[in-house]
Amino acid sequence: MSASAEPTSPPQPTAQVRGSLIPALPDDLAVHCIALLPRAAHPSLALVSRAFHALLCRHPEPLLAARRALRRSEPHVLLSLRPPSSASPLFFLLLPHPGWPPLPLPSPPVPVSSSASAATDGTRLFLVGGSVSAVPAASVQILDPRARSWSVGPRLSSTREFAAAVAHSGALFVAGGCVPSSPFWAEALDLSTPNAKWRPVASPAHLREKWMHGCASLAGKVLAVADRGGLAYDPAAPPAEAWAPVSPVLDMGWKGRAAVVEGILYSYDYLGQVKGYDPDTDSWSTVEGLERELPKFLCGATLANVGGLLYLVWEGKWKGKGKGKGEVRSMVVIEWASIQITRVDEGRLRGKLVSRDTVLFPDVPRGSTITHCIALEL
Repeated sequence: MSASAEPTSPPQPTAQVRGSLIPALPDDLAVHCIALLPRAAHPSLALVSRAFHALLCRHPEPLLAARRALRRSEPHVLLSLRPPSSASPLFFLLLPHPGWPPLPLPSPPVPVSSSASAATDGTRLFLVGGSVSAVPAASVQILDPRARSWSVGPRLSSTREFAAAVAHSGALFVAGGCVPSSPFWAEALDLSTPNAKWRPVASPAHLREKWMHGCASLAGKVLAVADRGGLAYDPAAPPAEAWAPVSPVLDMGWKGRAAVVEGILYSYDYLGQVKGYDPDTDSWSTVEGLERELPKFLCGATLANVGGLLYLVWEGKWKGKGKGKGEVRSMVVIEWASIQITRVDEGRLRGKLVSRDTVLFPDVPRGSTITHCIALEL
């Protein structure tokens, strides 16, 4: 009789994987799965559990890193608000979908005032100049919203307040905000070169202004609006021809806050109407179809290009009953709207409201005002 085979013991069960997000998956794989979902679904996901809420609303760094690796980045809005009792603004990240709460961002290491200028290369915010205790600063601070961290960039060659700043063709251009006689009235920083230093940009003295109120990149040029008139800088032109006054038509219609969408510069006029400037025809056109959709932007509205849509953000008002005695109290409220604009016959512009929302900032002091609105891809 042959020896019978020894019975084999059943395989031992492996330890059960219990993640904090999805119990059957480790957290890194769960984050990978969540990163594949559109950001519009995140407000609902944040209600699933405390772990989901922490990942989506408080500590999104792993999720943003996963989305970047999967090429699932989407446009976001970086908003700064200046409290009435502080010169240094507060920073928040907004998702341009209704129902999404603001995500607070850390404050910059140098507490500069709202006179600092802001620019972006698409994924980072550059906070340029400003003042500390009423003393102009030469600092350059860089915010990476994906890591929710600040770093200090190379210092400017001149201290600046209310300067024009814009990222254009791989470089950060800064002009004004200092005395017009400064040899560094305009300078540039190569963003593609590690450890790059600021280099002066030659400019004619008779065109220089001290305070700059707006800046944009349009038709291959850097445009800046000043106290009197505006300036256009063409980096590709010979130095002697690089600077020129902007068109009088553009100058008369540009109020300082503006955004460029598909080659058209949008701003709002003294009647509170949103208008678009076409550099090819050197003309302004009122955006039609918004009369009943939006309030009159006499002041305080900010514009940005968010994923090819014109994004408008303004300071709203909200009143509700307080505790106990039913008294009315005010809260800091920001309203926004995204507009799709198309060109119709004879250069006319027609806008269509895509979405609109009201965002409450319960922890921001009442009376805070908008200082910057920047679009980023995260």
